[in-house]
Amino acid sequence: MIRTLAAAGKWIDRVGLALLFPRADVVVPSLWEQVSGLQEVDWNAEPINFLWWAKDALPGEGLACVGKHLGRVSSCLAPRLVPVLVAANGDAADGDDPVVDAIGSLGPLTGPQLREATGLAKKDVDRSIASLHHRLVLTNSHLVDEGSTWGSLAHDLLARKWKVPKRLPARDAARRELALLVLDQAGELTAADLAGVFAWPRKEAAAILEDVAEGRDDEAGFRIWTRR
Repeated sequence: MIRTLAAAGKWIDRVGLALLFPRADVVVPSLWEQVSGLQEVDWNAEPINFLWWAKDALPGEGLACVGKHLGRVSSCLAPRLVPVLVAANGDAADGDDPVVDAIGSLGPLTGPQLREATGLAKKDVDRSIASLHHRLVLTNSHLVDEGSTWGSLAHDLLARKWKVPKRLPARDAARRELALLVLDQAGELTAADLAGVFAWPRKEAAAILEDVAEGRDDEAGFRIWTRR
């Protein structure tokens, strides 16, 4: 079982990408399972306290990229794979986005700081942050002590936080690399499995798997791919 931040960082680096908590419809491992030894989430289990702290400390210490980057839920990514995911899924922010402009000029900001800087309502800031995480524009930066019990999470530009180079892999090559990574983790995949991880169209996921893996139809007629 993982008990230290360093061990969590090493595990994330080894697997490449993971969710914070398991989801039945997203076929990648979760840090919760490694911390607790449980497949189901027990909110009263002692390891939950370590996980809540670790999810903010990992990016703060530069050990893992953490944010709502996979399946629209909190996920962890090895720093070495950040440019690959950006190449595969990155989407530029809309012009004159007040949240992006504020963070770009002032540095990492928490939700309350963003509301003060932009004049936006809480619901608008929260919605913008969630969308920008999904599009790989923003990511978790570090925890800020704002006088509350747990502190507030600061968000930063993902490209700045993780020093993403301007020259990235080709989009198709990056998606093939990520598909093989998930296939190695899962052992076998359907197009729906792969699409669920990265929010790709199912037809595109099937085409990528057909290109990099060995496909077969099961008894129910579902196409399943395994490593060649």
